[in-house]
Amino acid sequence: MSGSRSRRRSEPRDAAATMSLISHLTELRNRIAKALLALLIATAVSFWWYEHGLGEFIRAPYCGLEPDLRFPRDDGPCELLITDVFGGVFIRLKVAFLAGAVLSAPFWLYQLWAFITPGLKRNEKRYGIGFVAISSLLFALGAFLAYVSLSKGLELLLSLAGDGVVIALTAQDYIGFVLSLLVAFGVSFEVPLIAVALNVVGVLSHEVLARSRRWIFFLTIVFAAFVTPTQDPFTMLLMAGPMIVLFELAIQVARVVDKRRAKRDALEHFHGVGDDEASPLDAAPSSLDDAPSTPRG
Repeated sequence: MSGSRSRRRSEPRDAAATMSLISHLTELRNRIAKALLALLIATAVSFWWYEHGLGEFIRAPYCGLEPDLRFPRDDGPCELLITDVFGGVFIRLKVAFLAGAVLSAPFWLYQLWAFITPGLKRNEKRYGIGFVAISSLLFALGAFLAYVSLSKGLELLLSLAGDGVVIALTAQDYIGFVLSLLVAFGVSFEVPLIAVALNVVGVLSHEVLARSRRWIFFLTIVFAAFVTPTQDPFTMLLMAGPMIVLFELAIQVARVVDKRRAKRDALEHFHGVGDDEASPLDAAPSSLDDAPSTPRG
């Protein structure tokens, strides 16, 4: 049997990977339209949800503080001030938009991945569903930790005002602060996943990640110190600690991926060799340190 017949047939190429520039732009437009439609629907649902629990959920960390740290200073319901006519509308729209972006995240993340996958290999496309699920889970985990730390951060910051000061937060300032904290935590927890994605597509190797581990951990702490809006050590460590754990997990995932890739490449190296051809062997002598020791007898 000739060598040409024994060669493995090449897998059929994805038709989407050979589209013209106009076709790619059309597909991008369609996927952006679908993502925006999902975002619009989720924002409308969140706008309705604001008066049915979402607004109270956002105000809970502030309303749970001691009466002397909020307004009014009694056991009555806490209140946030609005200083302009359109303040309430803009606040509700801002909260609804962020909640809609979170609720529709699995859909628009899938649209993003589906647009990228035609340029990837077949085995790389299988990671799409996992990428969307883990990305959404990490963002939710980061936002949850931010919400948990919010009351402690507020208590520390507001208590620094001292005696003789009446603390009356405006709704714009408080809700803007809460949303920025939730987004900062959620986005920061996505960074280790980006490192894994770059490793899966072959851009970032495990060797580089492992060699840069100390710098990654150090820069993670610096990043947390600058990103956290509260600027207190408790919130900073609450962000940096899980991020370091996630980065270490990303490094270990990259190690497994690189090992599998090396094993697969070693097997595929012989697929193009015919039955009547000699397999390529490395004739270079190995060093004595690498040679197996044999017992003397």
